[in-house]
Amino acid sequence: MTLASLLVDFNSYFASVEQEAEPRLRGRPLGVVPMLADTTVCIAASVEAKTFGVKTGTKVAEARRLCPAIEFVIARHELYIDYHHRAVAAVDSVVPVRAVLSIDEMDCELTGRWREPARALELARKVKATLATQVGAHLRTSIGIGPNTFIAKTASDMVKPDGLVLIEKAELPERLFELPVRALSGVGAQMEKRLAKHGIRTVRDLAARSKEELCAIWGGVGGEIMHGRIRGEPQHPLENDTASISHSSVLGPDRRNPEDAFAVLDRLTQKAAMRLRKAGYYAGRISVDLKYLDGSHWRSEMRLVDTQDTVTFLHALEKLWAGRPRDRRTILRVGMAYSDLVSESSHTGSLFASEGKSRALYSALDLLNARFGKQAVYFASAHKARDRGGLHIAFNHIPDPKTDK
Repeated sequence: MTLASLLVDFNSYFASVEQEAEPRLRGRPLGVVPMLADTTVCIAASVEAKTFGVKTGTKVAEARRLCPAIEFVIARHELYIDYHHRAVAAVDSVVPVRAVLSIDEMDCELTGRWREPARALELARKVKATLATQVGAHLRTSIGIGPNTFIAKTASDMVKPDGLVLIEKAELPERLFELPVRALSGVGAQMEKRLAKHGIRTVRDLAARSKEELCAIWGGVGGEIMHGRIRGEPQHPLENDTASISHSSVLGPDRRNPEDAFAVLDRLTQKAAMRLRKAGYYAGRISVDLKYLDGSHWRSEMRLVDTQDTVTFLHALEKLWAGRPRDRRTILRVGMAYSDLVSESSHTGSLFASEGKSRALYSALDLLNARFGKQAVYFASAHKARDRGGLHIAFNHIPDPKTDK
């Protein structure tokens, strides 16, 4: 009995919630957008829209070209959060939810005889049926079952929509051999390029390398973790730690200029700092990402002494912003992230700064914003963007409407 994880992955989640809530949208190609403008992008696409090539990040104008019958709706994040909590409760009534991985994914623990393949499949079908009756039949899911969360996640991605795939430890890593490395959770665009430089393009290539080789390629323990993951070994406890806290915002047509873009970025930086303090973390790095209307990107980052201090972050933001390319002006989206996070117990702080007074100040500011709303108190540098940076869902973060607005 090697099975340990049952992972529930909702298909086209935002769009599916809209179709569940609005019967007229069911069965129709649908795009969820932050605003109604041809130059903005889809933040989600329904299963029907995806068959035409529309996906997350597709510009509205391009989506109309690909699928003339597509309909667009403005995102309703509070609705998605409400459905998320209902879905978690429904799944937990069938099988214990071990961890909520994102707004549309949850990892469930298999114990005892439920780790037997036949029983695990029976449990998965019961989860699907319970979600259909208690939350909505139009919230389709793909469920993956495996010996660890990583394999269960990989299995859930193999058949969409409405899939159910089980992978046993004895089948690994051979069952994954034909997958491209980009199909593996944790392998992004940059890591894909790094692996390609070493001749690694498929899981077959990856599995042929030793643990020591992968550690050298990853530049640390990440290679050792991946070596064990694809073989179904128990996951390293550090894998579930928070890796970053980030926010991004698509700019309206009237705000795609450097002055307004910086004000929105300032607002997001302040908002993320509040989330950082609420989570009890300190950040050792801040990064900024700009996407331009022509599809190009610019990204920069700065190393910090780990901190929660908003003023420190805003000073770093100003320095990063000063280094942006000046020959491109039409900014479509801004984003920022705090990373290299450490907990309170691991925090050392600066030798030259007293944190006691600033900690008390930020506790008071955060409390005011939580009680009276997102615009109760903020640093004046974000004044031009006081109506931006509201409640938006990153897929790896389910916001609290009281503090994330």
